[in-house]
Amino acid sequence: DKQSVDSQLSILREYATKRELNIIAEFIDRGISGAKDNRPQLNKMMNLVRKRKIDIVLVFRFDRFARSTKHLITALDEFQTLGVDFISYSENIDTSTPIGKVLFTIIAAFSSFEREIIIERVKNGLDTAKRKGKVLGRPSLSNDIKNKIIELRNNKLSMSTISNKLNVSKGFVHKTLKNSTVEVAEKIATKVYKKNIKRKSLNI
Repeated sequence: DKQSVDSQLSILREYATKRELNIIAEFIDRGISGAKDNRPQLNKMMNLVRKRKIDIVLVFRFDRFARSTKHLITALDEFQTLGVDFISYSENIDTSTPIGKVLFTIIAAFSSFEREIIIERVKNGLDTAKRKGKVLGRPSLSNDIKNKIIELRNNKLSMSTISNKLNVSKGFVHKTLKNSTVEVAEKIATKVYKKNIKRKSLNI
């Protein structure tokens, strides 16, 4: 709420004064969750960072800035590349100090470790499913559905109507009809080819 935001601002201003930091701008996304990584004021701040208009980013708490550990690490990596320091008041993290740099490295390491664990779990889960004979991926629609699409199309129904009627995507309807047309054309071509061969043999 407004009181909470104003209180945080007051604390950060006092901290900046004690550290003799010159406040260039204040970025506040009121009424917008910190869980969102696309916030107007956050985007504005990041643009200034990328233009090297800011030397230090000071936040009240990690979750006031980043929506997740991954988002935080990605942003801090970018700050580091641009030579911009990051300070989180509540967590007492300051990447301009040796200790802050070490803590950032530890946080990044844990984030990478967590990501590797998730990847490994997914891989193991897929391997286990394959060993049990489970079919992975989206199930294919039955030939009955495809035949129904062709039947409805032959009855002059539009692709949109067919899509709604059978609860399938319009793209799937289009693809089914296209493949069906190709199959029919191939059958016709084969018949004509065989017929021509037969006539030719008779002429001989």
